[in-house]
Amino acid sequence: MSKTLEKAPAKAPAKAGAKSKAGSDAWKQKPAAELTDEEVLAMPDGEYMNDVQIAFFRHKLGALRDSILSNAGETTEHLREDTTIVPDPADRATIEEEHALELRTRDRERKLLKKIAQSLARLDTGEYGYCDETGEPIGLGRLLARPTATLSLEAQQRRELKQKMFGD
Repeated sequence: MSKTLEKAPAKAPAKAGAKSKAGSDAWKQKPAAELTDEEVLAMPDGEYMNDVQIAFFRHKLGALRDSILSNAGETTEHLREDTTIVPDPADRATIEEEHALELRTRDRERKLLKKIAQSLARLDTGEYGYCDETGEPIGLGRLLARPTATLSLEAQQRRELKQKMFGD
């Protein structure tokens, strides 16, 4: 029984080590559209904004743009369908408030579409992934969370602090 316990831990690290080594290079064989966020984060720092990552973010930004455009079409349909006259003022107010909220959301998405277009242009020029202010890498974690980011976390914090202090 003790031999079984001794052998199991010896085999597990060997498999885990082999798996992580193979897993660390798996991104080289996969198309960018099939990569997961975790696989991109696991790439070595020396590979920052390589061709695979650029293709990955181009795909991610394109999918985000397509999703927003699809939502915009649904909003237009929803607003056209929901023009029935409701006699109750409370119901009418609720419907109008829902429409206003939906239009505000679409306005934010319209602004995001502009940022997505700018990010795609930055991918073409090779500026994507690097801070506008410092020129340093923004970081994969931040870009995965906010693909349209143009400032590193530190630069963004400085900007927000200035805005808070000076109301700019």
